[in-house]
Amino acid sequence: MPRATRPVITIVGGGFAGTALALQLCRQPRLAEAEIHLVEPREAPGPGLAYSARLSEYLLNVRPSVLSLYPQEPGHFAAWLARQPESLGGAPEFASRSAYGRYLSEELAAVLVPAAGAGRVQWHRTTAVAAPLGPDGRRSVQLADGRSISSHSVVLALGNFPPPPPAGPDLRYLTHPGYHADPWAAGNLRRIGPTEQVLLIGSGLTAVDVLLALRQDGHQAPLTVVSRHGRWPAAHEPPSAPYPNFYAALASETTVSGAVAAFKRELRTAAAQGIGWQPVLDALRPDLGRIWAEWPLAERHRFLQHLAGLWAVGRHRSPPQNAQAVAALMAAGQVVLHLGTVREIIAEGDLLRVRVGPHGEVGSWLTAQHVINCAGPLLDYARIADPLVVSLREAGYLCPDPLHLGILTDENGALLEDDGTPAPGLYTLGSSRRPAYFESTAVPELRLQAAALAAHLGA
Repeated sequence: MPRATRPVITIVGGGFAGTALALQLCRQPRLAEAEIHLVEPREAPGPGLAYSARLSEYLLNVRPSVLSLYPQEPGHFAAWLARQPESLGGAPEFASRSAYGRYLSEELAAVLVPAAGAGRVQWHRTTAVAAPLGPDGRRSVQLADGRSISSHSVVLALGNFPPPPPAGPDLRYLTHPGYHADPWAAGNLRRIGPTEQVLLIGSGLTAVDVLLALRQDGHQAPLTVVSRHGRWPAAHEPPSAPYPNFYAALASETTVSGAVAAFKRELRTAAAQGIGWQPVLDALRPDLGRIWAEWPLAERHRFLQHLAGLWAVGRHRSPPQNAQAVAALMAAGQVVLHLGTVREIIAEGDLLRVRVGPHGEVGSWLTAQHVINCAGPLLDYARIADPLVVSLREAGYLCPDPLHLGILTDENGALLEDDGTPAPGLYTLGSSRRPAYFESTAVPELRLQAAALAAHLGA
């Protein structure tokens, strides 16, 4: 980055990753005079989609002690939460998503340029549609409102994209009023009547949130959940002493089967000491990126095919009260879990017919007035239709990875061009970096990425 002129850094995306990066950039001594821009179309930057939830029943799935924005201050969020109205009777074990959204908003507001006065970060309430490289080495970030920002560095903090269509080839159901492609879209669930039939695709954390939100809104009819593996997220156990790190036992394993065998050996050792599987799995977290990086591409593909679903159930856990609420709904027959994969969705008047079938079988038909796609986000950047992504992809600056997990990057998060060299002035962080880390969606990983990228840009 040239130092003869004032550095200009543009962050595209104002959710957690973009917010964390903006705050870390403001902490870099060599960027004290930098011009920082944040492009975010929502009515307020900071919370993003994940933490703009309207209901207090939407809980964070980890405890406050690990949710600080700042890796240098691990207790920052817990201290903030202790001062909030919801903590008058004692801080909650699992805070609400909306509370975390307030936390992000307040931290970011401290550095935003106000309507009148000075500030470090300028917010643009619009979207970015292109970022071509100019002859001067800068990128012109072109905004949907017609403005442009001449930038030395552009950082993509785009977050997660809505799930892809769950079935084809007939996609007419996508425009049916009863099909909900994005369960987090504002007002989406409010369109569902209390006695209308609802079918959820997926049984992960998003599905749990949707079930609880519908019940909170007074939904009365039974709810059907279609799941490929038929498992709900595991529930968090009470806090316990951390299990010792055992990366050394896995460091030389370059196959999935070898890593699983080493992990099982550790589980047996832990069990002999009366320790459950959760602390053992959690002990791997600091080294997950290194373990993933040691596997060749074929082994990573094998893990995604056979173990990724099981990993998600154990790794991304649910607050105990949420797990108990789902179990109660199941026991009462208010939630019915249907094992299988959605093969086809056909719109028939006000109804949606959903064909569900196990592999190799004809399958069966289910009928609902509403179908909510609670499957995982679209990660394949070859399929993402966002204008900025498309323009960078077509120019050869953005390369989707072969496993369809995100974007190819170097160790600093710089986008790699078609020939494998870093694209000038282009970086990313967050879920787009899953090809490098696999786990690249949770606060502990993203805040470290933000701190490292800010230090790199401020070097």
